[in-house]
Amino acid sequence: MIFIETDIQKNTDDIHALTRAFFPGEEVRITECDISSEDMSHPVIKPENSGKGGKLVYKSDQGAMFEIVVPSEEKDELKRTVYTALSNRTGRTLPWGALTGIRPTRLIRRRMESGMTDSEIVADMKNSYFTSEEKSLLSIEIAKKEKELIGRLAEDRRANNPCNNTGDTNEEDFFINDGSYSLYVDIPFCPTRCLYCSFTSNAVGKDRTMVLDYLDALEEEIKECGDLVKGRVPDTVYVGGGTPTALLPKELERLLAALQEGFNTDRAYELTVEAGRPDSITDDKLDIMKSHGVTRISVNPQTMNQKTLDIIGRRHTVEQVKEAFYLARERGFDNINMDMILGLPGEEVSDVRHTVDELCKLDPDSLTVHSLAVKRAAAMRDWIRNAEGRGAAADASGVEAMMSIADRGARSLGMSPYYLYRQKNISGNLENTGYAKEERHCLYNVLINEEIQDILALGAGAISKRVGIQGSVKRSANYKEVHDYIKGIGRIMEKKRELWYTK
Repeated sequence: MIFIETDIQKNTDDIHALTRAFFPGEEVRITECDISSEDMSHPVIKPENSGKGGKLVYKSDQGAMFEIVVPSEEKDELKRTVYTALSNRTGRTLPWGALTGIRPTRLIRRRMESGMTDSEIVADMKNSYFTSEEKSLLSIEIAKKEKELIGRLAEDRRANNPCNNTGDTNEEDFFINDGSYSLYVDIPFCPTRCLYCSFTSNAVGKDRTMVLDYLDALEEEIKECGDLVKGRVPDTVYVGGGTPTALLPKELERLLAALQEGFNTDRAYELTVEAGRPDSITDDKLDIMKSHGVTRISVNPQTMNQKTLDIIGRRHTVEQVKEAFYLARERGFDNINMDMILGLPGEEVSDVRHTVDELCKLDPDSLTVHSLAVKRAAAMRDWIRNAEGRGAAADASGVEAMMSIADRGARSLGMSPYYLYRQKNISGNLENTGYAKEERHCLYNVLINEEIQDILALGAGAISKRVGIQGSVKRSANYKEVHDYIKGIGRIMEKKRELWYTK
């Protein structure tokens, strides 16, 4: 446990994030208090330009460790000071430097729009945030691909969906303010709950009462929200969770039919269903999805090592992953994504190399590479604490090597990176990256990640977003727990109508 006492009153989330990055596996707690008195029993890290910004006193269970004098509470200056002090103290550097935000491509895009060259951007990111050349170049590549995809979408929409054009398209600023929207639907059920999962998800057993009650409430929300956007067609539709294919065939049919009726989903540019767990994929479910115009699915192994699957509670085999993938191909799905997670407990670089080799043999159309993020709600936090030699998450250098292997594997299949985001407590202080072959990108991933288009989100825990001028975002969140969602549809719709009509 690391305790931080500080008289700084803002940007403490960034201090917390940087400290966790330099001390992975440690709990970090920050307390705001008066620390004006001098205590010379511990080292004091004092920059040359130190002023009246404040202090950070780091302590462990054994007492004071060191103190950082911060010259300014201004966000970037504060982060640079803390990063430099912790880097010198630990002898480590971080691939993303002092960056703590989840969307680094936004910083890159602003620099591109200002006219900076690639080399100038790399130099500026290094000077401003200590970002490595590798991560800056990755961000530049992705920012260019995002701009290309959004430009294509805007051009195609103007030609084919004029009914959506109810406002002004602000292409110069990368935001889509022309009355269009995308649709997200959450199905918070899974065959079993994975060890690393922090999402709202309920294991489905023999009793389907909760599922049926949930579908009743969801259908009500579909009908109400369909009226909010009547006459308009969603650009993209994403059915996630959870595992939507944890639904029985008749339940999946019911869901997709309701969406088709409420939102004209058959006219969307893409319709994704996260088939996710291979043990939930059957031929009749694939046929149902195909008949309702689903264009993209996920078959997610996370790892192709059986010992790891058993540890994380996936409850399926490596062979089932292959069987589900080939079954989807036989049913005519030509846009199949696969997810993998780096830094899973007990896995080494050789294990990740094996997973990448096996996925390359399957030749999916896109690959999403996640660095493990251990969150408070995930059972893995307790598992790691009590691992006792069974193998915890990989260290930072190991995860970075794993990321390089995954990147090479994806590119060997003709894929390129097209979106990227970061999370709190992510392994190796790295990132999650989506790779895809040409014409097999998931537009929804770009739109939701960069927050550049309105998102109408349905289901438990779903968050609707309205994007205003220059990217301002207003949100309305549905109740997270299934029982609360079922009982609270009336209040949910009150909030949603308020959001939708007061942009």
